[in-house]
Amino acid sequence: MKTSDEEREKEQNTVQVGEKQVAVNNKGYLINFDDWDENFAKTMSEIDHLKLTDCHWEAINFLRDFYREYEVPPHPRSVIKAIGDKISSWGCTKKDFEKAFPLGGCKQACRLAGLPLHYCHSC
Repeated sequence: MKTSDEEREKEQNTVQVGEKQVAVNNKGYLINFDDWDENFAKTMSEIDHLKLTDCHWEAINFLRDFYREYEVPPHPRSVIKAIGDKISSWGCTKKDFEKAFPLGGCKQACRLAGLPLHYCHSC
């Protein structure tokens, strides 16, 4: 019997973050939003071979704050409008955002920010 994409997304794995095991799905998205800490983002960025800069942290923190308040991730245009000047000194476009997060733009940023995958499909 073949497993559907939806069932595979719900499969649970763990990732070692410091001294603890953190539950993630098979794509590396947190199962529980409250399990996130900066070490999770750092660990996942190392897996992605991405060096986090202040610009990345601006995006990650904005995504977390927005999700905490509204329980959905912001549209990429909202991210760019709100913090684009902090991502790029000359202003930020969707292309700049995707360059900062080369493995999927908003989706990679959501994963590093600890947002659940089923919400990040809107990115």
